[in-house]
Amino acid sequence: MLLIADNLQIINKTVEKALNSMESEPIKQIVIKCEKAGAQAIDINPGSLKKGAEKMAFLVKTVQKVSDLPVLLDTANFYAMEAGLQANKKKAIINGFSIVPEKLNSMLYLAKQYDVDIIGYLLDKNGHVPSTANERLNVAVEIYNEFVKSGIKKERLIIDPVIVPITWQNGNQHAQDVLFVLKMLPELLGFPVKTVAGLSNLTSGAKCRAKKLLLEKVYIPMLAISGLDMVLLNIFHHETVKAANVCNTILNSKIFAWEEISE
Repeated sequence: MLLIADNLQIINKTVEKALNSMESEPIKQIVIKCEKAGAQAIDINPGSLKKGAEKMAFLVKTVQKVSDLPVLLDTANFYAMEAGLQANKKKAIINGFSIVPEKLNSMLYLAKQYDVDIIGYLLDKNGHVPSTANERLNVAVEIYNEFVKSGIKKERLIIDPVIVPITWQNGNQHAQDVLFVLKMLPELLGFPVKTVAGLSNLTSGAKCRAKKLLLEKVYIPMLAISGLDMVLLNIFHHETVKAANVCNTILNSKIFAWEEISE
């Protein structure tokens, strides 16, 4: 699994303050710390801000002054997304689109125009999380069909089965459905489609840090064995990162070496 830091988002007070003043140094320091902590990509989420295009471009340029890691441009704003893609000098991924009509064509247009990977969320046409695994798979087929129609190479598609908070009604079942969907997608779509999931969503709202971290450490191996390719997570949750790295070591085709396990 590729480890994507989800720490660069507007709910981080440091990021919010830096964006309001367009001050680059705090952003740079967060990115440097993320990379040192093991991040292999950076999710950039400026939120729904005024001057969204200007601020997304500022964030992309600032991140890429100190890091060569791929960036995920995480916004529903078409103009902010395009500004981020124009500012980008490295590998970028659009995060993301769904079959919600007002989001579908605009984001696919940008993916084709800039020839980048794009994440498709398994949400229904009303923007809601499907209630069953089969409904999620039906949405996956719709997303794939729309993707094919757009003329974009199928290898550009990344599917997000959408992890929800475990405290939701039937949250346990949703967590199980995500694992089932990950296993079924390659067979359903007929090729090894790439996948991504937001681990932080699972424990959203949790007040007990110890329990939150334990749940992350337990669920991430389940995601790994189900075939997840990329995971968005708080890269400063060091025990979770260690667990993810051990999963990668075990699932690697290379001969196992104890030296690859960090203490």
